[in-house]
Amino acid sequence: MPSFLQQAVSAWRLPPSSFGRTLVWLSELGTAGYPPEVVRRLKILNMIAYLIAVSTLVYAVQHSFLNYEKYEPVILINYALVTLAVIVPLSHRINEIAGGLIIVGVQYLAQVGFAAYLGRSTGVQLHFFVAAAAPFVVLGLKRMWLILPIILIGLALHLFCWFWFPQSVAVIEAEAAMLDSIYVQATITTFALIGASVYYAFKLTENAKAETEALLRNILPGSIVERLQARPAEAIADTFPDATILFADISGFVPLARSLGAVRTVGLLNTLVTEFDDLAQRHGVEKIKTIGDAYMAASGLPEATPGHTVRLAAMAVDMQSAVERLRRDMALDLNIRIGIASGPVMAGIIGRQKFTYDVWGDAVNLAARLEGLSQRGRILVCPRTRGLLEGAFTFEDHGKVEVKGIGEVATWFLAARKTAV
Repeated sequence: MPSFLQQAVSAWRLPPSSFGRTLVWLSELGTAGYPPEVVRRLKILNMIAYLIAVSTLVYAVQHSFLNYEKYEPVILINYALVTLAVIVPLSHRINEIAGGLIIVGVQYLAQVGFAAYLGRSTGVQLHFFVAAAAPFVVLGLKRMWLILPIILIGLALHLFCWFWFPQSVAVIEAEAAMLDSIYVQATITTFALIGASVYYAFKLTENAKAETEALLRNILPGSIVERLQARPAEAIADTFPDATILFADISGFVPLARSLGAVRTVGLLNTLVTEFDDLAQRHGVEKIKTIGDAYMAASGLPEATPGHTVRLAAMAVDMQSAVERLRRDMALDLNIRIGIASGPVMAGIIGRQKFTYDVWGDAVNLAARLEGLSQRGRILVCPRTRGLLEGAFTFEDHGKVEVKGIGEVATWFLAARKTAV
């Protein structure tokens, strides 16, 4: 894990024009090692700390140039605030809430001090309104036991400053123009901090929603995700009068995996599945699942698709080509068996924990059996599939085979494409 000093040194290497990257670097200071959701909150806290540091520094410089001797206590409080705000990223090394507590503590004490010295007409007590929004963002909803006291203390201190520090008891008698200027700055800062807190809160929500939807769309078909979002309590189960199912399996995979070892085997499977996934997307085919070295895909669902059998057959041919290419590139004895069947199927969401979109029916069972009866580097199809592919592909008769649970079935090897698909 890089240290804070290492991060700081690396930042100096950024070219002067890299303002955006510098800003990102500043927001990420001290966040290394935390889970992503915590990192997001700490980045927000860092930006709030920098905003406080900049606005407070403006106060300090303004008072210094006007009359340092007169405003010395206020100036010193401002410089102390700037220092503590700037070191907030360092506090993340203690724990994830240390920085938030530092900001709250010093801000509360400082605003009371400002009110005591300059009076309530400065409007510094407006800063306590930020406590109604910012704690939810920087501390997270799981810490309501901490957030509620912070909000209540902020409310109490706001009222305390208003009633206990009227202008008549101010320690420093400031000019009216100065009081007006501080009030304007306090109002702008308060609006900016509340606005930034609300913006980032909604931004986090939108990001989380987008991430969840992206994850769901990687697991489930897009139309199924939309149905789940629209009616989450409604069971999803559909019947399709005609769809096409593909099963593929790497022949001789067990001895191959034994010779490769765990790391290379996982790498090989990942390469194969990634290739197949790309082909499924290219041909408009729905990947259903992988089980070990077996790959299952379907066409014609979750929405009826014209030419679904041709799409899946074209994908099967391209899967063969992909395996042949990988066999040459990796110098491995790779071969694939494929079975394809067409007919009525049912499909739906199965399970509550780690749910999946699954397909079942006679066509599914037949495709699985055909894959087992196929040969290395061949695609075995049933009569229904052959009829739907007539004119687009050539076939080799494989004769009748006994299919467990179904009986005798005429089969053909899909040989080649006649037309581009």
